[in-house]
Amino acid sequence: MPRARVRVRQLPRELHPGAWWIWALGLAAAASATTNPLLLLLVVAEAGVVVALRRSDHPWSRAFRLYLWLGLVVVVLRVLFRVVLGGATGTGTVLLDLPEIPLPHWVLGIRLLGPVTADTVLAGLYDGMRLAAILICVGAANALANPKRLLKSLPPALYEVGTTVVVAVAILPQLADSVRRVRQAQRLRGSGHGRRSLRRLLVPVLEDALERSLALAAGMDARGYGRAGDLTPRQRRVTGTLLIAGLVGISVGVYAVLDQSAPRVLAVPMLVLGALAAAAGFVSAGRRVQRTRYRPDPWRVPELLVAGSGVLVAAAAFVLLPHQPAVQDPALTAAPTLTLAALLLVLLGLVPALVAPRTSS
Repeated sequence: MPRARVRVRQLPRELHPGAWWIWALGLAAAASATTNPLLLLLVVAEAGVVVALRRSDHPWSRAFRLYLWLGLVVVVLRVLFRVVLGGATGTGTVLLDLPEIPLPHWVLGIRLLGPVTADTVLAGLYDGMRLAAILICVGAANALANPKRLLKSLPPALYEVGTTVVVAVAILPQLADSVRRVRQAQRLRGSGHGRRSLRRLLVPVLEDALERSLALAAGMDARGYGRAGDLTPRQRRVTGTLLIAGLVGISVGVYAVLDQSAPRVLAVPMLVLGALAAAAGFVSAGRRVQRTRYRPDPWRVPELLVAGSGVLVAAAAFVLLPHQPAVQDPALTAAPTLTLAALLLVLLGLVPALVAPRTSS
């Protein structure tokens, strides 16, 4: 009798958190290289599409909406700062003629209020959209990457620093989850409506965040976080010397690369030597942290494609956009435009929506 074919269904899995962060930072780097509102809107849109298609059911996955609202607040505040502090005088049409507040003569380059022109508003809008796009890209990484698995994947040398960064990054998603749970409890009690509910919402959310922080601190202490190994004083001095030498070498190398008048021997050679010294210092520092990994997250083809798409978007933005100044930084007196190369550059960021594994069945 012929054997029946059994179709093996691939189990859902989470992508490596490092791949999500590399992708998101690549989009953020591309957004920082332009003030074109069309490109920035495309970056935000593709971040939203990837989050909508590939986020999991974890509590931090619901924090992306808060980053969208936070980005909108950033744009509004940036425009208000331009209006209140004057910013560029602008030569466009006067939208609002406000009285200028006189300031002392020693306050140079700053004026309060005054005529508000269209160029001033557009300049504030473009700058605010760039900052908001960077913030939303970071929010996409927060919504997609598991912070606990990210901490587990960090190298031993960055153990304590990584713990602090992961806890700080996870604050907003935890607050979003606390707000959701408290609001749901209040609705079940019939007291979740009206403006007065805001005061009854704030105290439980802060109390819940404090309890979670204490529980996290107790759990980290029980697992040995922040405890040093048995390195000798000589090994500690060698580690510190390597790290400081690497920091000095990288600083001198970066300065020499940016300053064309500096000797060329201080540019790339110092940068390479500083990077090597820093890497040796990280390896030496990692010896004092003894820990094991249970089921380490692998780097497979989807991880490489997702991370590579972010790197390609950032590299293409810094290589191609300077050759298209009208697209990179559009004039305030003309409508922003897009080219096919710039559009394809941004669309590379949609690769994770196609290749990233599904996280739920």
